[in-house]
Amino acid sequence: MRLETERLSLRPLSLDDLDVIAGFVADPETMRYIGTGGARTREQARNTLDWMIETFERQGFGHLGVERKVDGALVGRTGLNVWSPGDWSITRLDEADGPVEIEIAYLFGREHWGQGFATEAATAVRDWALGELGFERLIALIYPDNVRSIGVARNLGMEPEGEADLGGNRLTVYALGKTPAR
Repeated sequence: MRLETERLSLRPLSLDDLDVIAGFVADPETMRYIGTGGARTREQARNTLDWMIETFERQGFGHLGVERKVDGALVGRTGLNVWSPGDWSITRLDEADGPVEIEIAYLFGREHWGQGFATEAATAVRDWALGELGFERLIALIYPDNVRSIGVARNLGMEPEGEADLGGNRLTVYALGKTPAR
């Protein structure tokens, strides 16, 4: 499975990506608005990467590594998360107990910010999710002061719809598509 954009190739993550991803997530500024915030250890990066690889294999979708075509460098990751909105816990489709929300998520190394990679990669994921995967609604969970991520969500056609509590942090739910009846 591979998605292509003008400048980027998106492909399933592998354990070969650990060194680069561990470097990204060790940076407190890169991780400031990810999950409940804060830098991650190499072991935490490995556990997350293992979970993402297994999730993609089980569901047929999840997170993808984002490579620059010009040199093959891994510049970040983007993809789809499955959330249980009752308590905003991350899950997998086969483990969900009740309705779910599908989130477009993205994380890029700080040295790759400001180049439009997040919007370019997330647009490809949005189109894949709405087209090939058949989802009718997508969200993004964003800290209210994360101006860069809000810009990406708006570029994807998302609008603020409500709030979510993630580990005691208030995030804004940006959405594209119909609000589900709950």
